[in-house]
Amino acid sequence: MYTSYIGKKFLKLYNEREGKSLSAEEFFNDVIYPLFFDDDKHFLNVANSSFFQSVSKEQLNEGKSVHQIKLERFHKNVQEDGASLTTLVGYAAQGITAGTSGQLSNLKTKIDSEEMYASWIGVGLAIAMGGGYSMLIDENEIMLALFEGWYYYRKALKQTPNLKGNQIDVWNSYWLCHRLSKNYDLLNPLDRFTIPEPMPCKSDKWKKMGLVEFETNNWIKVIFSLSKKSPLTTFTINAFKFADTNQTLGFINLFLPSIHRLYEMKDYIFISEDSTILKEEEIDNLSTFYNFKNACKFGTIGLKAIEPLKLREYMPLGSVLYAQGKEYKFSNEESYIKYKLFKIWIIAMLNKTELLSLASNVAGALSDFEKPDDRGKKVLSTLSQEVRESNNLKAFIDKLTEVLNHAPSNADVFKDVVEQVLKMPTDNFPLFVTLIRFEYAYLKSKN
Repeated sequence: MYTSYIGKKFLKLYNEREGKSLSAEEFFNDVIYPLFFDDDKHFLNVANSSFFQSVSKEQLNEGKSVHQIKLERFHKNVQEDGASLTTLVGYAAQGITAGTSGQLSNLKTKIDSEEMYASWIGVGLAIAMGGGYSMLIDENEIMLALFEGWYYYRKALKQTPNLKGNQIDVWNSYWLCHRLSKNYDLLNPLDRFTIPEPMPCKSDKWKKMGLVEFETNNWIKVIFSLSKKSPLTTFTINAFKFADTNQTLGFINLFLPSIHRLYEMKDYIFISEDSTILKEEEIDNLSTFYNFKNACKFGTIGLKAIEPLKLREYMPLGSVLYAQGKEYKFSNEESYIKYKLFKIWIIAMLNKTELLSLASNVAGALSDFEKPDDRGKKVLSTLSQEVRESNNLKAFIDKLTEVLNHAPSNADVFKDVVEQVLKMPTDNFPLFVTLIRFEYAYLKSKN
C-alpha cells in the first residue's frame, strides 16, 4: 500500500534527521500512539481498528488505561491477524466476502508487521482536498513539514474542548499552506498562522453533542501553496478516499509551473492600472469550477483544472458545456476582482500575452462601431453583439466581415484578429472571444 511506502520513506528521513534507527513499530509506539491515540480525541478514524472498539469492564479492572488496553490489543491484532483494513491503513478487509476484498489479487500474500505499522505513519501525512478525498506527496520537505504540524494539532484539540478529533488530514492542509508560506518564521512557528474557525459539525450525531469541526480547506489553496514554494516542479501525488469502501483516484501529476503562471503574470498584466493590480491573496482565494475529484480526472492538474468558478456563465452560449452567454456587469469591488481573475486565467491559458491587447483593440473597435455616425444614425449595435456572441470560428469571421463592411476604418484590427484566431487551437477560441467580451464590458463600465 502507498501509505506504507510513504510511512517508510518518512521514517528514513526522520531517523536521518534525529540520528536514530527506529523501526516502524518503535516509531508507532514512541510517536504515533502518544500523539494520535493516547487521548479521548484521536487524530484519525481507521474503521473497525482496535482504537475505535470499546473496552470491556473486565479489562478496565486490570488497572490499565482504556488507551493502553487498545494499544496492546492493536499489537496483538498485528501479530496474530495479519494485514487487513484494521491493521494496514487503506488495505482490504479480511476474507473474500468482505466489501473491500475485491482489490486483492492474492489473499495469501504475506505482509510483514513493518508494512502495517508504517501505513499508520503514512496516513498521518495525508492532506485533505475536499469531498472526503486526500492526497499523499512523496516529497521530503513536505513530509517533514507536515510532521511538525502534528504537535500543534494535538495542542489545538486540548485547547478547544468541544472540537471533535479525527481531522489530522484537514489540519495538515491548513498547516502545509502556512508552513510553505513566505511569512513562516522558524523561530516562531505559529506566528501569522490563522487556525481555521471551527464550525458546527455536519453530522447530527456530533452536532447533538455540541461538537464543532474544521471545515475542509479549499483544495486549490494547497495547490497554490505548493506552486509558490516550488514553481518549477512537477509533483506526483496519490489521491484516495478511505471510508466504508476505499476509493483511489490513482497517481496524478501536479504541473506547478503552469499554475504558477498566474502569479508570474499578475503584475505584468495589471501594472499600468496602479491600485487595481491583482493581489496575491486574491488569487489564493480563487474558487474553481472543478472540485478536486474532477480535477484529478484530467490526469494532470494544471491550469485547465483550476478554471475559475462561474466563468462559463459569461462564455458565448453554445461555445462550451454549461456556457450561458451572460453579459458581465461591474457593480462592486468584488465584480472587479472576479473580472481580473477571469482575465488572468484566460490569458495564462492562451499563453500569449499579445492577445490581451488584441482583444482590447477588438473590444474598442466594436464599441466605436456602435456610436452614432456623422449623420446622427445609430449603427448596428446588434451586429456588434453578434460578434461577441459567436460560439464558433466561422460565425465570428462572418460577423466581423459584416462589421467591416460598415466600418472599414478598423480593417487593420479585424484583419489581425482573423489571422490570430485562425492560428489558435480549437479549444482556445471560446476563451479568446470571452476575453473580448470582458474587455468590452470593462470599456462600457468606464463610459
